Amino acid sequence: MSRVLFTGGQVFDGTGSDRAAGDVVVEDGRIVDVGTGLDGDVSVDCTGLTVLPGFFDCHVHVVMSGVDLLRQLQLPFSYQFYEAARNLRRTLEQGITTVRDAGGADLGIQRAVADGLIPGPRMQISVNVISQTGGHGDDWMPSGQCAGPWIPHPGRPDAIADGPDDMRRVARTLLRAGAQVLKVCTTGGVLSPGDDPRHSQFTPEELQVLVAEARMQGRHVMAHAQGAEGIKNAVRAGIRSIEHGIFLDDEAIELMLEHRTWLVPTLVAPLAVIRAVKAGASLPAEMVRKAEEVAEVHAESVRRAVEAGVRIAMGTDSGVGPHGENLEELPLMQACGLSPAQVLAATTSSSAELLGHGDELGRLAPGYRADLVLVSGDAFDLAALPGGIQQVWRDGVRVIPSTVD
Repeated sequence: MSRVLFTGGQVFDGTGSDRAAGDVVVEDGRIVDVGTGLDGDVSVDCTGLTVLPGFFDCHVHVVMSGVDLLRQLQLPFSYQFYEAARNLRRTLEQGITTVRDAGGADLGIQRAVADGLIPGPRMQISVNVISQTGGHGDDWMPSGQCAGPWIPHPGRPDAIADGPDDMRRVARTLLRAGAQVLKVCTTGGVLSPGDDPRHSQFTPEELQVLVAEARMQGRHVMAHAQGAEGIKNAVRAGIRSIEHGIFLDDEAIELMLEHRTWLVPTLVAPLAVIRAVKAGASLPAEMVRKAEEVAEVHAESVRRAVEAGVRIAMGTDSGVGPHGENLEELPLMQACGLSPAQVLAATTSSSAELLGHGDELGRLAPGYRADLVLVSGDAFDLAALPGGIQQVWRDGVRVIPSTVD
């Protein structure tokens, strides 16, 4: 197979080190060398460009395309799968070559990407969101009807659980359906009409059962966790990552440091809800009020976590907001105290470590899979980064612009 030489540009290796002039050589889908003065059979001119590892988004919902409840009620059931194909393509165009779907995508969507039926980033899926009755993932509405993105179907089993035995059954059902990570709501949330983001959901005993079931199958658990007590319950139970982390307190941060728990902030999510409503989306007033209340305290919580040294990985909650605008999260992370290099490391090597891919993705180093993003301009100008993406390669194949476009 031809050796492809990416030459003449700057290289950001994903570790958080500064950029440096260098070449990258790819063969048979893997990086075989990084350095200067290298050679290859085919050259890609990277003059004026920075070569980075493929980006990650550790919190997406590819079957969601906004938060307009009235629109969701009017769409045919199968429409979500066609929208998912579009959403995956838009995500790939952002340089994101790996995602963790935090609820909604089933095994069929993941396999369609893996088999090349539709273009998109490789996927780690949770299938559905585990919720207690009346919890954040329970789509029951005051009308008595269920409306939302987690409605069960044959590939997306019901994930409402009450009590340790029910939690065990739901965990095993989702794992059987193909989940590579289990997603649980340990607090209320913004986009659920009957709960409060600060209130806890599930008991410590229920969460311990969930983590035990996941570990027996070599899996991890991620937690939608916004209130401090629900965050602490999740961390003590051994859950690997806290999603959102809106109301962190000092004890929660200390526990996360002690347990080396990851934080996936999704800072753009409440902002996306507010924008959607201003653009005409139909949402209950209670959801809008909660989004407005959490936006500012969210950023402050993340700032404190960053200052303390909590491990950060990039995630957006895209699906709540538009797919294809994922990189808007990066300057928001910078505003919370991370340097541009740290933000990009959180979007590459740190996210790879969180998802269990740290030994083969997220860095430009020999032996790693050849996911590359070629960016013009200053790659550390995070606000301008999306407009500078020129090429995206996944496993040594150029996927953006596609060779079949």
